[in-house]
Amino acid sequence: MASLRCQAEQEPLLGHRTPGSREWDIIETEEHYKSRWRSIRILYLTMFLSSVGFSIVIMSIWPYLQKVDPTADAHFLGWVIASFSLGQMVTSPIFGLWSNHRPRKEPLIVSIVISVVANCLYAYVHIPASHNKYYMLIARGLAGFGAGNIAVVRSYIAGATSLQERTSSMANTSACQALGFILGPVFQTCFALIGEKGVTWETIKLQINMYTAPVLLGAFLGVLNILLILTILREHRVDDSGRQYKNINFEEASTEEVQVPQGNVDHLGVVTTNVLFFTTLFVFAVFETNVTQLTMDMYAWTREQAVLYGGIMLAAFGVEAVIVFSGIKLLSEKIGERALLLGGLVVVWVGFFILLPWGNQFPKIQWEDLHNNSIPNTTFGEIIITLWRSPREDHGEEPTGCPAEQAWCLYTPMIHLAQFLTSAVLIGIGYASCHTMSYSLYSKILGPKPQGVYMGWLTASGSAARILGPVFISQVYTSWGPRWAFSLICGIVMLAIILLGVVYKRLIAFSVRHGRIQE
Repeated sequence: MASLRCQAEQEPLLGHRTPGSREWDIIETEEHYKSRWRSIRILYLTMFLSSVGFSIVIMSIWPYLQKVDPTADAHFLGWVIASFSLGQMVTSPIFGLWSNHRPRKEPLIVSIVISVVANCLYAYVHIPASHNKYYMLIARGLAGFGAGNIAVVRSYIAGATSLQERTSSMANTSACQALGFILGPVFQTCFALIGEKGVTWETIKLQINMYTAPVLLGAFLGVLNILLILTILREHRVDDSGRQYKNINFEEASTEEVQVPQGNVDHLGVVTTNVLFFTTLFVFAVFETNVTQLTMDMYAWTREQAVLYGGIMLAAFGVEAVIVFSGIKLLSEKIGERALLLGGLVVVWVGFFILLPWGNQFPKIQWEDLHNNSIPNTTFGEIIITLWRSPREDHGEEPTGCPAEQAWCLYTPMIHLAQFLTSAVLIGIGYASCHTMSYSLYSKILGPKPQGVYMGWLTASGSAARILGPVFISQVYTSWGPRWAFSLICGIVMLAIILLGVVYKRLIAFSVRHGRIQE
């Protein structure tokens, strides 16, 4: 029987019934198979557009905020940026619960409508006579509310794929997400050619400039996404072997259907995967946030150099992630998701260990103009400002080096460039592996039951990590330096590795745990 089931996993289409076959040996019709994969690919596009909608404005938030409301400071910028993740953290479980009991089209369309409204509000935050910064805060929070649909996307794909298809599908989803993060800033750069003034559509008081054009494009893509979901997306659910379940709005009444298997979800595995996912996103957010400040302190780079080289590095991260996502699909078939997750955490740990300062060579010290031009940043917002501030804003030569008011600069060895680049490559590889394997393992542990709420909690844990990571590094790095900051990160990752080792045997698919499929 096990051999029959393994064969069934490899056969996506309906075969002719033989006299001794059972109804649940039927996989699916060719029409159902094509419809299922069309729907999954539409959600790949949804994930890509959601990522583009976030990253397409991230490089212009600070100058736009300064333009519409000069009273906004670095502390408020931190709230504006964090509001996106806060909004996503709130709505992810809500949309997930909604998708468990209603057609997935409903939360998807509502969430995208919220994103479109948020983009339009962002384009009009210059209109009010006062308190413009609060309108921008609301706009970014609403955009985060809309981004809660990631839980629905992941839940749908998990429920519409067999065990054999799951890892590949999750890797494709993550690749689309990474590609969106890469191309968003590229689109923003193209819109910079329009300039700050741009053109004004007087009839509706719409300013189209380098700040508003990206969100208007995001709104247009959102409308297009809604149309595609309405016309192409269909409800599909299959079990771990690819057999079709009864769906809420699926029209194919002639296809044989099976009942959802009974059994309890392994909640220890669920909680463990949430913790591991939080750790993965937390440590990557720490590294990503710290790139600009670390390179300016260690290599005496100017703000312009730090932003340029940091941007190139983050783009390389995205390309590296897409490559890793592609390779993971092949590796997972040979060594399994648990091994790849463990290996990814080990690689991340090695990356941060390499990043620890060693030797007797110290960074250049910045002694002058400590308060006006140096960066020890003490808040998340002040760190982010370095991504937008242009050296043309300063008069005279910009001081460089590690600010003397950061006491650790005087006794902490520098991190060599080769050391930093090696660490960056390893952290990028480990992050991409852990990110995909967490989602894939999580969906398999949950099994064939609706996963909306659980995926919502996983997405919410990732959002919390993206909020807390920058807060952690802005405090620890500035006060104690890279040796303490990265040592603590090594300790956190090591605890995650130990946790994974303890529960390693529990992180198995629902069907394997209940004896329906052999591992």
